[in-house]
Amino acid sequence: MKELVLLTGVSGAGKSTAMGFMEDIGYYCIDNMPAELIPEFINLMEKSDAYSKIAIVADVRSKGVFEAFRSAVKDLKKSDYIVKVIYLDIKTPEALKRYKLTRRKHPFADKFSGAIGEAINYEKKVLQPILQNADFVIDTTDLNSPELRKRLTQILLGDDKAVMNIHVMSFGFKHGIPTDADFVLDVRCLPNPFWVEELRSKTGLDKEVSSYVFGFDEANELLKRLQNLLDYLVPLYIKEGKSQLVIAIGCTGGNHRSVAFAESLREHFEKSWDNVTVNHRDIERR
Repeated sequence: MKELVLLTGVSGAGKSTAMGFMEDIGYYCIDNMPAELIPEFINLMEKSDAYSKIAIVADVRSKGVFEAFRSAVKDLKKSDYIVKVIYLDIKTPEALKRYKLTRRKHPFADKFSGAIGEAINYEKKVLQPILQNADFVIDTTDLNSPELRKRLTQILLGDDKAVMNIHVMSFGFKHGIPTDADFVLDVRCLPNPFWVEELRSKTGLDKEVSSYVFGFDEANELLKRLQNLLDYLVPLYIKEGKSQLVIAIGCTGGNHRSVAFAESLREHFEKSWDNVTVNHRDIERR
């Protein structure tokens, strides 16, 4: 079934931050869509399997269309979509602080001659019917960005398994260190299969090479300690709002030791995380 998130709420409550997070976890996001266009837009999306997760932001910037918003929600909840309405709220004093920091113009500023506090209170009154019918309400007054992402994770995914995208890569130092790596490990300290004649033309994807690499206690101990370190670090990265981690394992040429280690890490991470990929940058280079 396709998923549709309708994100709304008070200006300054963090809708842009929320939308950025939803893009990170695979939602196709549309900002500031008039509610009257939502049914037509969804009908177009139904013709393609490329958009299985959609998020639409609609708020008071789409003036005078909240009856259409409520009507659209009612109709969509009768469809085959899994529909979630998420309302971001914020207390007026905190909203005022955020407006002073960003110097953005409130949608109702002109109506109240620039009095932002009055504009926010009026906005809340306009949004009250949506608030009362929302599936989830998040008060962001005391939430920072990582905490908001954590709350959205609970609502949209249930847990952190699908949040983090872990990419493991092998490489050869003689071909250069990957510039996009978050974490680089040098395994040139381990015995090199290249110096074993029958293993030289093979790679770390071959069982014989992998067995050779992990036939040494030092390799197994290094792998164990690396796994423990990364198992500790990944939840901390998620807590701080990180959604992608690139782990680069390097040896001399990128054919043997680094490949074997990268594959072992992939197998380890796949036991706990949903989005794990691996590639061997230099495996064809000699």
